[in-house]
Amino acid sequence: MTADPTAGPLSAYLVRGDDASLVAQEAHALVTRLVGDADPGLVVEEHGAPGADGIDVGAVIDACTTPPFLVERRVVVVRDAGRLTAADATRLVAYLGDPLPSTSLVLVGGGGTVPQGLVKAVGAAGGLVDASAGTGKARSQWLTDHVRRGPVRLDGPATALLADHLGEDLGRLAGLLDALAAAYGPGASISTEELAPFLGEAGAVAPWDLTDAVAAGDTARALGVLRRLVDGGFHPLAVLTVLHRRYEQLLRLDGADATTPDAAASILGLRSSFPARKALEHGRRIGSDGLARSMALLAAADLDLRGATGLPGPLVLEVLVARLSRLARVSRRGR
Repeated sequence: MTADPTAGPLSAYLVRGDDASLVAQEAHALVTRLVGDADPGLVVEEHGAPGADGIDVGAVIDACTTPPFLVERRVVVVRDAGRLTAADATRLVAYLGDPLPSTSLVLVGGGGTVPQGLVKAVGAAGGLVDASAGTGKARSQWLTDHVRRGPVRLDGPATALLADHLGEDLGRLAGLLDALAAAYGPGASISTEELAPFLGEAGAVAPWDLTDAVAAGDTARALGVLRRLVDGGFHPLAVLTVLHRRYEQLLRLDGADATTPDAAASILGLRSSFPARKALEHGRRIGSDGLARSMALLAAADLDLRGATGLPGPLVLEVLVARLSRLARVSRRGR
């Protein structure tokens, strides 16, 4: 039994599947729908973060039985619900026998097997969410449906190329579609020519190749460099540090009286004027407004990489890089 995504809020959901990336994405979409236009900080409370010693089921039940404050609904998310013990499940089943109408409990699979009694209790409420892509024709249909509901429009050859490229790694689909939308705009029609540069390539690159491509507004090249960095062993947070360091330089130059590379190098404390010149040109290209928007994107990505969404780090970075480079390109056209 699978929850109807168009139905009203239920008392409990269990998102499960055989691909952790797809489970995380489905859970994120569900929580986003339950929150609606409200402030997530007031609505959502999370438990069972990866790396924690265990899940405090008492705290979960306290959260579920606490009426919402300043909002209409509370959403209590429990990640890695497979770590719940049989005793934990018994307490949650008892709560679901008489749940608070203003609370939605979202159990996210992972960390082991969710006790069957709890699965049955959630299923009785109609809250089971299957994040699996299936096999064979079902898998092909899953891909087609998700592409159709995505933020861009892929023609037939592009969809076939995407399916062949992804293979079993369907967890990358959402990130690729978001990156395409960030690069070409929501609703854009994508052919194989537009899609191909986003599929990545192998090879070693230097970190400054990424910032140079972003500053130039070359989304396809920036994404290619990003994937080679990640494939070459760069941790996502290390890549974010590379980007943040560049934009921190732009912040220091923004509003400063630096009209030459030498003056910029002096402000930035650099021995060479070459990287200072690149930073100076990048800052002029995007302007103060573009810089402010870029910093907001970096801050949001930092939270996402630290577990705010549960999405894989490479997907978070792909969307960030596509948006930063598109912002540089749009700013350059405007000027």
